[in-house]
Amino acid sequence: MRLFGMLLTCALTLGAQIDSVDPEYLVPKANPYNSAADVKRGAQMFLGQCSRCHGTKGEGGLGAVLAQPRLRRAPDDESLFHVIRDGVKGTEMPPAFTLTSKEVWQLAAYVRSLGRVEAVSLPGDPRRGADLYGTKGKCGQCHIVSGQGESVGPELTEIGARRNAAYLRQALVEPEAAVPDGFLQVRVVTKDGRSITGVRLGEDTFTIQLADLTGHNYSFVKQDLKDLQKDFGKSPMPSYQTVLSAGELDDIIAYLASLRGNL
Repeated sequence: MRLFGMLLTCALTLGAQIDSVDPEYLVPKANPYNSAADVKRGAQMFLGQCSRCHGTKGEGGLGAVLAQPRLRRAPDDESLFHVIRDGVKGTEMPPAFTLTSKEVWQLAAYVRSLGRVEAVSLPGDPRRGADLYGTKGKCGQCHIVSGQGESVGPELTEIGARRNAAYLRQALVEPEAAVPDGFLQVRVVTKDGRSITGVRLGEDTFTIQLADLTGHNYSFVKQDLKDLQKDFGKSPMPSYQTVLSAGELDDIIAYLASLRGNL
């Protein structure tokens, strides 16, 4: 009996080890472990094993930003499982050899929760907000919604799934307190005296590319510029505190919160 117990223990241990790295595991299309308890367990594992690279809330750092509705390498549950379990070859994302299949799913459930903001009831009227967006707010001059608008600022097609109402209000009233990662305002003066303010699109040692506030794109050789200023923490977006009334702010926030793409 003692020998049987030892063999059983070894078998269970081996089974757990195989389950954690088994490439033949039949991965279902949908996450079978996505309850509140599973998400909570996934959060614990994320803080211990993933937050060093991806940030405590999935905001990114050494690793990719995970707090977004769609992940480029993992658009669905099945692919997210494979990314976590197998890692990403050619990157610093390692495979999760120490996790069981259930734990991979629990971690995946938590990662998915990082990119979702639940819909809530808001005081404004989203239909009036949609009209304000295109008229008084002139938001389409800088933002795209469902393919319409200019790409000077962040795309807003899924903004309601990524940001809560408090963030949206702050972005409208105090835009410089909510400057998105990767958006940098730059000001250049060319040798012929032209002054252009816009958002940096790209930069290397010798050149810089930007889009001005009308959506026109430029590329400059740095040595050909008379002046180049980078306004870190600044935003080309104006404050709507005095542009919109309190009711109009509620309406446009309700509209933005309703923009959830196909989620």
